[in-house]
Amino acid sequence: MYISVRDDIVFACKYPTLAEGLKDLNINGIELFINQDYTVPAIAPKDGKARLNIKVPAELAELKNQASANGVTISALCMGNDFNADDKQFQINWAVATVRACEFLGAPAVRIDAIMHGEKELPLEERQRLVAESIKKILAATADSKIELGIENHGFQGNDPEFINGLLNMVDSPRLGLTLDSGNFYWRGWPLSKVYEIFAEFATRVKHTHIKNIKYPAEIVETMREMGYEYEKYVSPIHEGDIDHKIYIDILKAAGYDRDICLEDESLGKYEIPQRRDNIRIAAETFRKMF
Repeated sequence: MYISVRDDIVFACKYPTLAEGLKDLNINGIELFINQDYTVPAIAPKDGKARLNIKVPAELAELKNQASANGVTISALCMGNDFNADDKQFQINWAVATVRACEFLGAPAVRIDAIMHGEKELPLEERQRLVAESIKKILAATADSKIELGIENHGFQGNDPEFINGLLNMVDSPRLGLTLDSGNFYWRGWPLSKVYEIFAEFATRVKHTHIKNIKYPAEIVETMREMGYEYEKYVSPIHEGDIDHKIYIDILKAAGYDRDICLEDESLGKYEIPQRRDNIRIAAETFRKMF
């Protein structure tokens, strides 16, 4: 395992470039978010070009060169897709292009999103069917690829183990698994002990990770809470929250996971810039000791 961090987190720490931020934070891995215009942030921008288009061969090659020149590993590309969007074919095409970019960049996985339009109004089976149909088409269009898709436990349906299990069974491909966010099941309202059980249930299907934490009052840690209960108040630095990430890491180790542990501290807005950076450094060092 190794440490990575989401590009948004580096920018939230107010570094001018990803390369400068990663060097100062002593982190080598980065997850890049890909917009619907097929662009990602440059790692070390040249000639004022802050974003690079992965569908333009020269720009994709430049991204790879920037990563190599700065000792950066691109751990994953991150999509904010919607498999119930009006233009479903665009969602598929976008994901296929992202898979192909990962092949060129040497990134093993694409984070895909479980959140979709209308998810709270549709029955479970229909939601599973919509997502499964699109994922099957993406996998078929990239059947020659080893790149894997990690659907994040994100939002209402993504944090429902029944939804995840049904989806995995419908698609029935070893290339589909999870981007296992360590904080999101807890955010969804599951008691802490149940969260660890869910980690263990899906550990063998983990393709990628996101890491965050929450610190609730002791009297509600083991209760079932409403989804997102006072999240902005209780979201915490990764090393200070209720979730014991040593348990999380041990579960992933036992399942054979050996990719990145991607930091996504959503508490940064509570702190001034120096403390934001320190919190990321502390989290990274905490995980290195666990490894």
